Amino acid sequence: MTVKRKFLTVTAMLAAGMVFAGCGKEEKEPEEQVPQVVVEQIPVETAEPEPEPSEEPEDSPVIGERESVDGKMQSYLTGEWKDAAVVNRRPIAVMIPNNSPALPQYGISKASIIYEAPVEGRITRLMGVFEDFDDLDRIGPVRSSRDYYVYVAMGYEAIYCNWGLARPYVEELINRDTVQNISAAVEGINKPAHEAFDRVSRPGYATEFTGYLFIDGMKEAAERLGYEWEYDDAYVPPFTFAAEGKRAEELYTDKEDATMVYPGGQSGNQGGYGAYNPYFEYNEQEGVYYRYQNGKEQIDELDGKQLSVANVVFQYCHGEVRDSHDYLAFGVHGEGDAIVFTGGKAIKGTWKRLDGDATPAKFYDENGEEVVFNQGKTWICNIWKEYGEFVDYK
Repeated sequence: MTVKRKFLTVTAMLAAGMVFAGCGKEEKEPEEQVPQVVVEQIPVETAEPEPEPSEEPEDSPVIGERESVDGKMQSYLTGEWKDAAVVNRRPIAVMIPNNSPALPQYGISKASIIYEAPVEGRITRLMGVFEDFDDLDRIGPVRSSRDYYVYVAMGYEAIYCNWGLARPYVEELINRDTVQNISAAVEGINKPAHEAFDRVSRPGYATEFTGYLFIDGMKEAAERLGYEWEYDDAYVPPFTFAAEGKRAEELYTDKEDATMVYPGGQSGNQGGYGAYNPYFEYNEQEGVYYRYQNGKEQIDELDGKQLSVANVVFQYCHGEVRDSHDYLAFGVHGEGDAIVFTGGKAIKGTWKRLDGDATPAKFYDENGEEVVFNQGKTWICNIWKEYGEFVDYK
C-alpha cells in the first residue's frame, strides 16, 4: 500500500483582518493577506523488511492517514471510500441558482459540498463542489459569479465554473492566474470555454435558467486551458471526519439536540434566506439532514430524490450592502462564529480562515478543538452575521 496524503488537523497560527468579496449584477437579472498555516507532519513509521503506512489506533475517533486499499481511498471532502482517481482529483465548483423559477436543479445531489449564500434581491444562490462527476452528463442550470463564491472555491482548490459574472466585482478576480475557471463566453471573461456550456430545452422556464455545464465539454476545456487536476502539495483538507464505525455525535453527548434547522429562521427575510424559507430536518435512522424549501422537499431532477446531507454548517460572515443596486459583500476570510449540526447535535464554535485564498475555512468547537464531522456530504450556509438573530433550530 502507499500513502498519498493524510487527513490532518490544521492549526491557524495568527489572526487576520476580514477580506470582503461581494456581488454584482448581470444584464438580465437584478440579480486577504494573511499569515501562514502550519501543517503538522506526522512521519510514516516503517517496518522491516518493507515499509508499512502508520495506522491510527483502533479506537481513534477520527480518520487518520489516507491509505490506498484495492484502488480506493477516503475522500477529503466526505470521508467516504471512493476510487483513488476521484478523491485525488481536484473538484469543480459550479454556480447554481436556487430561486423558485429555476428549480429543480439537475445533478446537485452529486455534490460533496454545497455552499449557500445570499445574493442581491435577498435570495440565495448555491455553489456545488463536485468530485463525483464522471457519470453525469451535465450539471445545472448554471448561473453567474459573485466574488465571495470564487474565494470560497479557491479554498477547496476547485476549478470554478460559471455562466455570467457581476463584472464590477468579479472581472479582475476571475481572470487572475491564481483562479482556474471554466466560464461561458460572456463579456468580461478573458478565456471563455465555449465547449463546456449549452442550453437545454425547458418549456416555461426563462432563458437564464436553461444554461448547463456539460461534463465532457468541461473536461475538454480544462485540457485546452492546461489545468492540472491533482491537488498541490500544500492542499489543506476542509474537514476532520469520524473514523469507520464511529459517529461524531458520540463525541458531543453534552451538546444540545437540534433536529430542525432553519438558516433564516421561520419568518421574515432580513438575512436572505426567508424568500423561500429553507430548512433541514434530521432523520435519526438514516443519520442525514433532509432539505426543504418553499414548504416542500427540495429534489434533484436527475433522480427525483430529496436532497440530503450528513452535516449542516452555519458560518456567520460579516456582510454589507455594497451599493445602490443591493449588491452584497461578505467576509469569507478571517474568523467568526459557527454552528455545526451533525448527528442531531448542535456544536457551537468558530470558523477560521487565516492563511489567504488557498486554504478553506476550518471549524472549531468552543474549546478550540477542530469539530469532527460525520462522513458524508456537507451543506454550508453563509449566515449574514448582522441578521444572525433570525437563525433558529430546535
